[in-house]
Amino acid sequence: MSLPDFLIDPVVRAALAEDLGRAGDLTAAACVPEGTRLSAVFAARKEGRIAGLACARLAIHALDPAAHFTPELADGDDAPAGAVLARVEADAHALLSAERTALNLLGRLSGVATLTRAYIRAVEGTGARIADTRKTTPGLRALEKHAVKCGGGMNHRFGLDDAILIKDNHVAACGGSVAEALRRARAHVGHLVRVEVEVDTLRQLDEALAEAPDVIMLDNFSLADLREAVARAKGRAVLEASGGVSLETVRAIAETGVDVISVGALTHSAPVLDIGLDAK
Repeated sequence: MSLPDFLIDPVVRAALAEDLGRAGDLTAAACVPEGTRLSAVFAARKEGRIAGLACARLAIHALDPAAHFTPELADGDDAPAGAVLARVEADAHALLSAERTALNLLGRLSGVATLTRAYIRAVEGTGARIADTRKTTPGLRALEKHAVKCGGGMNHRFGLDDAILIKDNHVAACGGSVAEALRRARAHVGHLVRVEVEVDTLRQLDEALAEAPDVIMLDNFSLADLREAVARAKGRAVLEASGGVSLETVRAIAETGVDVISVGALTHSAPVLDIGLDAK
């Protein structure tokens, strides 16, 4: 499970440029003789699901194209605490200068994958699927959505051009009618573009069902209303529950019978997985 390097490389290089600044790594230049080689391992300090190994590889290769980077695990693998994720041998200046960029991205993405895995485990056996949202770190969307997939989740829209998602403000901007917003959406796009609409009440759900959208987002519905929505829809649209979802509530939401649960926390609130680079 991986992304093409050409999608990752610009993010990595921007992060390196931010860290190296105007004068480069003063500490490495002052303390380490030119030409020194260094071997090290990336190791998990805590147990988790891994994502972002290519970020570490590309960060090191950007500063030392001749570096040897040998992964011991792959994105999507589970790593126990203490596990070696990858081994590297490189110019010492390059490795030390790339260390923080590599760890920032690897730890961030592995944290997203690990949290996603926790949500997947929480709904196991219900039939509900866990999806991310567009609540991603600016510039890191492709990487964070890749990490969600590594954790076992599925991706919602990547951007505004993927599909139509009519939210409450769109409805308000077209006169407050869910039905009118859906009719306008269908008239505007081709047959391959899916249409989703957000509803806040069971009344709006009935209004939406009459227009046959592909997906209906049930925003901040109570458990009782989610169950009623499933009964009313009778499979005529994919039902997506959203809002107020946490690890403590997601199982009960899934058990109402909804098809998808979208969770912004997967990308906006995932704690970083503690990973270190240890010289050998």
